[in-house]
Amino acid sequence: MKETGLGEIAAVFLRLGTTAFGGPAAHVAMMRDEVVRRRGWLTDAELLDLLSAANLIPGPNSTELAIHVGWARRRWPGLAVAGLSFILPAALITAALAWAYVRFGALPETGRLLWGVKPVILAVVVQAIVGLAPHAARTVPLRLLGIAAAAAAALGAHELVVLLGAGLLVAAARAVRSRRAGPGADLPALGPLLPAAAGAAGLSAIGTVTLPATFWLFCRTGAVLFGSGYVLVAFLRTDLVERLGWLTEAQLLDAVAAGQVTPGPVFTTATFVGWLLAGPAGAAAATAGIFLPAFVFVALSAPFVPRLRASQTAGAFLDGVNVASVALMAVVTARLAPAALVDLRTALLGVLAAIFLVRYRTGSVVLVLGGAAAGLIIGP
Repeated sequence: MKETGLGEIAAVFLRLGTTAFGGPAAHVAMMRDEVVRRRGWLTDAELLDLLSAANLIPGPNSTELAIHVGWARRRWPGLAVAGLSFILPAALITAALAWAYVRFGALPETGRLLWGVKPVILAVVVQAIVGLAPHAARTVPLRLLGIAAAAAAALGAHELVVLLGAGLLVAAARAVRSRRAGPGADLPALGPLLPAAAGAAGLSAIGTVTLPATFWLFCRTGAVLFGSGYVLVAFLRTDLVERLGWLTEAQLLDAVAAGQVTPGPVFTTATFVGWLLAGPAGAAAATAGIFLPAFVFVALSAPFVPRLRASQTAGAFLDGVNVASVALMAVVTARLAPAALVDLRTALLGVLAAIFLVRYRTGSVVLVLGGAAAGLIIGP
């Protein structure tokens, strides 16, 4: 395999970090477009294994997937370059919003831009699901499991329960068929991470706002948090509003809104909060704190992913997690659709984006920029 240059890795993930709106499912879809469809760095099956590994460790899943891709291409240098390149643009944009918020007392209006971006993102995610599903649901039992996982997620089951349940079910079935040991016998990779995450939660008490306190509070959060950005909101509200009183409810909601309307990882909400607490230095401390555990956990788990795939039982576990991951993407997409397709014009934008994706293989980044331009020109 030809070695990928660090400059190329940086260029890809800087571009994604600047244009990847829409949350983790959209980020995964855009990464697939860049690293599977357009560059052939990975196969769909390899990307699914990395996505499953990212889903099973704490932290921002799409950022961890970027770090995994960097590791797969250039090991330690690639891990650092891919992760930092994906995070940096979003953090800088969020910091600019925080400066404007402190200076003018309100967030800039982004409604018109997002009006055009959302239907394009929806088309990109659907195209990714269609591409990934045949690799994840290769057999009838896996297809049925995918349907069951989607139903469980739609009914409110926790994402981690769905992923682990699907993986353990397929691993157990494989172990029974092969008359081998139980499903946990050769899954060494991720077990040590959970005690590490739990240990990080036991950091010393935090009181007044200082840079070390800001860093450790967000580091603790990044080390134990599974799930979506909404789970992040719950963690931050408990710590920053209720326990410490560092923010008001209104400030926290504005910080969350800033993380939602900017491209890249939603965890850059921490950048906004850090700026409110201690200016640029606070933003840097909070950003470093919340993303550092992702680099650590990926560094610990990435070397084991090929070993997991090589083992029959562990490979079956990954098969179950893979199909559940695609099912979760489908559920998220179904929930996003009503907010993205709000009228005939947005529906047409989505259809046009799908045509350009499938017929002309137009890059997702170009389409997102086109959607943003359309929103600014013809949006409500």
